[in-house]
This record gives sequence, C-alpha cells and structure tokens, in this order.
Amino acid sequence: MKLRPLADRVVIKMVEAEETTKSGIILTGTAKEKPQIAEVIAVGPGGLVDGKEVVMCVNIGDKVLTSKYAGTEVKCDGEEYLVVKQSDILAVVE
Repeated sequence: MKLRPLADRVVIKMVEAEETTKSGIILTGTAKEKPQIAEVIAVGPGGLVDGKEVVMCVNIGDKVLTSKYAGTEVKCDGEEYLVVKQSDILAVVE
C-alpha cells in the first residue's frame, strides 16, 4: 500500500530520537522527548485549499521540523508515518 496525500498534506516519517544525552546518560522510553525532525516521504499537489492558492514548498527527501503535536499518525506496511498540513511544518533542516 502506498500513501498519496491530498491538497496541502505531507506524509512524513519521524527521525528516531537520541537515546543518550550529551553527557552520556541513557534515557528510558518515557524520558525521551517526542522527535520533531522528520523526513518527507510524499507531498500533496497543493492547489486551492479553503479558497486560497497553496504552493507546496517541501520536496520528497527533505528533513523538516514539525510542530510537536501536529498531524495524524498512520501505520502502513508496518511503518509509522505522520500526515500533516504543510502549515504544520515549521522549517526545512539543511
């Protein structure tokens, strides 16, 4: 199964959070922060959304910074993805 986002939606896959701090302390699963950096897997076509023209600014393969609790979690072929609106993407990480 393949995900194809509609309108201004973007499918992203979260990058794993680091399991140790800079000082070498190993974090348990509950102590880790939710990761905010993700890789773009698929991008919708943009177009008219709520009467406004939306041009997509991200591309497949981009690393992006997202809002902490944005989007809808989806499982596809055993992988976990997040479907977000382009407006929930805060920045492209270069």
